[in-house]
Parts: sequence; C-alpha cells; structure tokens
Amino acid sequence: MNHSNEDATRVRVLSEALPYIQKFAGRTVVVKYGGAAMKDSSLKENVIRDLVFMSCVGIRPILVHGGGPEINSWLEKLGIEPQFKDGLRVTDAATMDVVEMVLVGRVNKEIVSLIACSGGNAVGLCGKDANLIVARPDGREGIGFVGEVSSVNVDILNTLVKSGYIPVVSSVAADENGQAYNINADTVAGEIAAALGAEKLILMTDTPGLMQDFKDPNTLIRHLDISGARGLIEDGTVSGGMIPKLTCCVRSLAQGVKAAHIIDGRLPHSLLLEIFTDNGT
Repeated sequence: MNHSNEDATRVRVLSEALPYIQKFAGRTVVVKYGGAAMKDSSLKENVIRDLVFMSCVGIRPILVHGGGPEINSWLEKLGIEPQFKDGLRVTDAATMDVVEMVLVGRVNKEIVSLIACSGGNAVGLCGKDANLIVARPDGREGIGFVGEVSSVNVDILNTLVKSGYIPVVSSVAADENGQAYNINADTVAGEIAAALGAEKLILMTDTPGLMQDFKDPNTLIRHLDISGARGLIEDGTVSGGMIPKLTCCVRSLAQGVKAAHIIDGRLPHSLLLEIFTDNGT
C-alpha cells in the first residue's frame, strides 16, 4: 500500500468517527480495565492510547482497574497463600495490606505513568481519596475484608475531569472507621458510572462478550435490555465470572447510565471500536 492510500484511509476513518465524537463530546465514559488487556504489554499500550484519544476529542474517560494476577505474584513473594471462595478473594488482614499496596501503589501508578507517556494527564486515586467511596463489609461469612460500595461521592472526579485530568481509580476503599476493604473492580466501576450518570459503562473482559453458549463465540449476544439480562442470570445461561459483570451492568443501567458494554479487551483498540464505529465490537 503506498502512502497516499494509507493517508486516504486514515482520513476517511477520522471523518467517519466525527458523528460519534460530536455525540459523546463532554460526556463521561467509565471504563473498567483488567484481565488480559492489562497483562499483555502491547494491548496495554493500546488501551492507554485509546483513553488518551478519547480525552483529546473531548470525551471524559474515567478508568477503574483491578489487578488480580499482580496481587497473586506479590502474595507469593511474601509467602502468603492466595485463597478464593465463591470466586472472591478471601482477604485477611495480611492479604488486605498486600492488596492495597499492589493496587494503590504499583498498578495504579503504573497506569498513571503510561497515560503520561502517551501524552495524557492522569491522576491516580483509590476509594479513600476525598471519600470517593465508603465501603461496608460484603457480609458473607469467611471472606474477610471484602467490601461492597456503601456510598459514592463523585465531587473529586468531577473536579478532576473538568480540569482535563483522567482519573484512574483502584478498587480499594475504607469503611467509616478507616478499615480498608477490597472491592470488586466491576462493582466499583458500575457504582461510579451510576453516581456520575455516565453516558457509558464499558467493562473490558477476557471473552468476546456475553454469549448464549460460553464455549461458542458465534453465540455472542449483541443487544440486551435489563429484563433480558435478568432472565439470562435466572435461567443459568450466564455463569461464573460473567454474573457479577452482567449484574453490575444491570444495576448501573437501572440507576441512569445510558448504555453498558461488555467488550473483549484482547482485541486491539476494542475501546475505540466500541465508541467510534457503527458496528461496535
């Protein structure tokens, strides 16, 4: 392909993106980032560039991240055995210390720094900052300091976003007494999106998306309303790790988020594809 063709393609693509840029300019999009897109360094660069692109064309992205694999490798280094119950990390006091250090210290700052390297302006936060999230215990027996979102105070996010910063939020928060809790990052993203009345909530996953038969990518479900989503959970079509994701989408939609998307984070630039093209991912 010679350069003039490449240039023509690039310009056509930009031009096609215009209506979407106009539609979403000034709107808030909450992105939950984790899994494969976080482990693979070239995918990671794509996600970061996509965020900076969104921010440059006037969309207001907020990134919420987990960091499970990195937590496991640090627990291992410190000789603490990772334990799971019902798909949740059992979080005793020692594990909670590591979770907080890894998520709030390492993973959060790494993302902030990658955004800076791509020419964006990011600020890293956790639920403790400016009382962004107050946590309460999840309530289930034997899982330790695993929390739920008790309340969200989005003032700090609004302040940052209005000033052109990309907030990067890690899913650690404290209760009224200052005890730290580990909260599922999908849940945090959903509650923040709801509290902000976001245009979109986008959950990046390690699957093609929501499927009728999770073994067969051809059974991808492209559109779903709230009652349809509840039905899939009730009849057992959706299982395992997809349940909290779908529940999280339903809850945020019920609270006023305009659209929720579960997208394949393993696909390069899936974020831009979802937002700026007719077909989405």
